Amino acid sequence: MSYGGREAAEAASSDPARIADKFTDKITGRITVWSWVRAADWGRSPKHFLFAPDGGLSRGLVIGAALLITLPTANYFWKYEGGAPQWFFVSSVTLTLAACAVLVFGRILVAAVLVNALVGIVATVAWAKHQAMDMVLHAYDLVFYLSSWSTVGFLWRDFRSHVIALMAALVATIVAAAIAYRFDTRPVRRQTAFIAVILLVFVSTIAAAVKGERRHTQYYWNGLHVSSFYSSWAETVETLWRGQLIEAAHSAPGAPFTMPTECTTATKPPHIILIHEESVVPPANFPTLQYDHRVDRLFASHDGKVHPLRVETYGGASWLTEFSVLTGLSTYSFGGMQQFVQPLMADKLHDTLPEALGRCGYRNVVFYPLDRNFVSNEKFYASIGLKEMFDAKDQGVTSDTERDRFYFGNALDEIARHLQKSRQPLFTMVFTMATHSPYDTTYMPEEDVPGGGPGTDPEMNEYLRRLAMAQTDYDDLRHELAHRFPGERFLIVHYGDHQPIATRALLGVNNKLDAEDISLPLESPGFITYYAVDGVNYRPPPLPDVETLDVPYMPLVILDAARLPLSDSFRERQKILAKCEGRYFTCKPRDPILAFHRRLIDSGLVDAH
Repeated sequence: MSYGGREAAEAASSDPARIADKFTDKITGRITVWSWVRAADWGRSPKHFLFAPDGGLSRGLVIGAALLITLPTANYFWKYEGGAPQWFFVSSVTLTLAACAVLVFGRILVAAVLVNALVGIVATVAWAKHQAMDMVLHAYDLVFYLSSWSTVGFLWRDFRSHVIALMAALVATIVAAAIAYRFDTRPVRRQTAFIAVILLVFVSTIAAAVKGERRHTQYYWNGLHVSSFYSSWAETVETLWRGQLIEAAHSAPGAPFTMPTECTTATKPPHIILIHEESVVPPANFPTLQYDHRVDRLFASHDGKVHPLRVETYGGASWLTEFSVLTGLSTYSFGGMQQFVQPLMADKLHDTLPEALGRCGYRNVVFYPLDRNFVSNEKFYASIGLKEMFDAKDQGVTSDTERDRFYFGNALDEIARHLQKSRQPLFTMVFTMATHSPYDTTYMPEEDVPGGGPGTDPEMNEYLRRLAMAQTDYDDLRHELAHRFPGERFLIVHYGDHQPIATRALLGVNNKLDAEDISLPLESPGFITYYAVDGVNYRPPPLPDVETLDVPYMPLVILDAARLPLSDSFRERQKILAKCEGRYFTCKPRDPILAFHRRLIDSGLVDAH
C-alpha cells in the first residue's frame, strides 16, 4: 500500500474514535452546564423542583414519596413473610395491585397510599383474628362475615373495638388517598399502566410457582399474614364459582330429609365414650416393622378384629378428622376450603352426631386438650350440639403431652358426678395427646415400656413406646369403668385421627419433611388408621363388613353401635355405605354422594353458602 493509501486508511480508522470523543466531550460539557444551571435554579427557586406549575407535586417528588411510603411495607415483608420465595411472591402480587391501582386512578402516589394501607390493614386484621380464633385472615372471610346480618352482628357484638378500629383505618385510607390525588396531578398514561399490569401478572404467576404449594396448616400460624391472604384468593374464587361451599349435584331425586322431633328406645341406651386417639395407627399396618405385638389388642374391636379407617389428613390437622366424625361429611368435598371447615360451617349444619344423640336424651360433653378457641372449636362444637366443653384450662393441663390416663381420669370423674345427679345417658368425647409429635425426645423416660426392634428408626422407636403407654392407659380405663360403675352400660368407640409423622420412611417419604409439606395421593396407605368399637357391660352389634371404612361414616357406626333409631339422612348414609362399599369421597361413581349432598342442602340440613 502506498504512503497516501496508508494515510487515508489511518484517517478512516481514526475518524469514528475522534467523532465519539468529540460527541462525549460535548455531552459531558452540556450535562455539566445543565447541572450547574439546575443547581443555580434550585438555589434561587427550590419550589420549581418540588411542585408542578399547577401546584401539584413534581413527578420526582411523587416517586420519592411513594418509595418512602413503601419502605415500611418492604421491611415488614422481609421480616415476617418468610424466606426469599415467599418474599418474591408477596412483593410481586403487591406490585401487581399497585399497577392495577395506577391503571384505575392514573396516579402513582394514590396507588402507593392505597396498596400500602391495604397491606397494613390485612396484616393487622390477620394478627387480631389469630389472637381471637387461632386463624389468620382468609379471603373468604370477606364473603363469610359480610354476607349476612347475623355474622355482621357477631363481629359488632364480640369484636366491637376491632370493628371500629378497622372502620377508622378505612376512612383514614380514603382521606389519605384523596389528598394524594389532589397533589399528584400528573397522571400516568393508561397504556403504560396496562402494560405494567400485564407484566406484573406474569411475574406474579412465576412467583407463585417458585413459592410452591401452601403448607397445609399455614392459616393457623401467627405469621405469613399477607402471603396467606393473597394465596387464599384462589380457593375463594373456586368456591364462589362453584356457588356453594360443598360440592353437590344440581338436583337430586327423593323427598326432603326430615329430622325427627323425638327418639324412642325400648331400653335406656348405653353411655357413649368416644376417644379421639391422637396420631395413633396400628403398627401391623407396616409388615416390616418390628415391635411388641402385645400392643395390638388396643386396636381390636369387640369382635376381635381390627377395622381399618380411611382419614383425610396425614401427620396433623386433627380437626379434619373430628369434623367428619361429628358431622358425617367429607372435608374433601369442600375443595380448597378443606382446612377451614369447622369455622366456615359453624351454625350451618344440622342432624349431626351430637344433635342426634341430644334427641335421644344424651348429655353431650367434650374433654379438649387445647384452648377452647383453637381453630374456633368452641363455636363449632356448640353449633352442632356439643355444648359442654372442658378445655385445657378447665382440666388443669400442665403439659402439651399429658398422658392419656390424665384425660381419662377427668372423664371418669365427670361420669361419676353425672351419675350422682342424673339418670340421663351421657356422651363423652375425649381427646388424647401423648402420642403427638415430636418424637425426638424420650417421653416419660422413667417408664420401662417396649419400643421397636433392632434397627428401628429412633422416631418410630419413641412412638412405639408412647403407643405401649396408650394401650396400658386404655386397659386401665376399661377396668375403672367396670369397677366404679358396675351397674352402667358403656359403649366405647375410639379411632386414630391420622398417622404420626414417624411413619414417613415406612411410606417412602423423605423423613426430613414436616407434615405440612407432605402431600399424599388419595389412595395412599398413609391415610389408613383404625376404628374400634368396644363395650363395658354392653355387647355392640356387628360392624360394617367392608374392607376399609371412610371416616364420614363414623357417626353412623356410633349410632348403630348404640342401637339408636336413625333419622332420614342417616338411613340414607346407611344405603350409601353399602352401595359404595365403605367409600365416601372416592365412591365410584360419585353420583350417590353428590346427590346426597344436594338433598342435605335442599332439606335445610346443610347451609352451603
